[in-house]
Amino acid sequence: MARRRKHRSAGRAVTAVTAFGVLAGAVLTGAAPAGAAPDGTRIAPGVTYRQFDVRAAKGVTRAHVLGVDLGDRHVHLDLLYPQAVAARAPVSRMADSLGAVAGVNGDFFDITEAQHPGVQATGAPDGPAIGHGRVLKAAVPDGQRFGPALPPGTTTEGVFGVGVDRRARLDRLALTGSVRTAQGWFPLKGLNQFALPENSVGAFTTGWGSASRLRATCGTDTDRAAACSRNTREVTVRQGRVVAVSDSPGGGPIAPGTTVLVGREAGAQRLRKLSRGEKVTVREGLVAAASKVAYRFALGGYPVLRGGRPLPGLDGRTSAVRTAVGFTGDGRRLVLLTLDGAPAYRRGMTIAEVAEVMRKLGAADAFSLDGGGSSEMVAREPGAAAVSVLNHPSDGGERPVPNGIGVFPGP
Repeated sequence: MARRRKHRSAGRAVTAVTAFGVLAGAVLTGAAPAGAAPDGTRIAPGVTYRQFDVRAAKGVTRAHVLGVDLGDRHVHLDLLYPQAVAARAPVSRMADSLGAVAGVNGDFFDITEAQHPGVQATGAPDGPAIGHGRVLKAAVPDGQRFGPALPPGTTTEGVFGVGVDRRARLDRLALTGSVRTAQGWFPLKGLNQFALPENSVGAFTTGWGSASRLRATCGTDTDRAAACSRNTREVTVRQGRVVAVSDSPGGGPIAPGTTVLVGREAGAQRLRKLSRGEKVTVREGLVAAASKVAYRFALGGYPVLRGGRPLPGLDGRTSAVRTAVGFTGDGRRLVLLTLDGAPAYRRGMTIAEVAEVMRKLGAADAFSLDGGGSSEMVAREPGAAAVSVLNHPSDGGERPVPNGIGVFPGP
């Protein structure tokens, strides 16, 4: 991954051999971008990097690929994030600070709130997130999602994750939780998420960070641009007792041992029944739809390939720079794909093309992550002190993002 290294195959067409086999139709043409490694470079035990060009519908685009063998006990995947749900950082900074040898960007996120004057974007991701085995957040309502339209039959609860058995999976993670008081109990419908369902109560913990919680009461279940609710309530619970109440969601850090409950509409009415000093118990967790194995890590996006078949209804018209992750049927061998955002390649691929490329790379299942200016791949050359950015981000530099997939050394 030495800087300014030229690709030895410049000017001639070759077949790209990947971590999974041969990618039919891919050709290498031209020099490698600054920071890129030659094809087949070993990054670390169980981790390789390659790049190749793909002739897509809108022109040639350059693909950067990390292959990860989870059968190798010297490598594992986990969540990259800036230690708060509602925060952002460049992928390279998160990778270096957490000790990852490689990584890519992750979920779509709340990047702008132009529709809500006076409300700041939180930077929080759309979907569920689990890092180091710890539940960090749940999914926003489908209609509040920030990003392109979901394929038919998919939801913001969709995740890519790796279980404690070291196998990759596609799944859905739904929030389960309750708030218990002396008067009874009611369901918890949100956890550290930038948008709550209408008429609900959500919980915010120290893992949320310091961003304002006001955005959680804006929009509706079907329209993220709808006005903010005028009927809200916030209750602060510390060590199991109510210590503060307010009619407006606040902001700032949440202390350990403290949970802030935010309600809107009917949820606000429920919270108005609570008073200072009252005992309150809040319980929350994520329940998997498919796996009975606990997840070590998981993050949101949406599936594009299942059982070797592209999902029906994938967009085959809109081309863009993309990031995706896929894996073989046994969940042991993974491919992380990021397209290059340099002007010569910026037209990218459609989601339907991404699904097909992932299939040709040997993936049985694949999952789309955020794209455009967020798409980024980093890796650390053996012996180097820091990672290098392998693709050209289309913004011209690294965009801060809320999370990503990190490739780490060790079991």
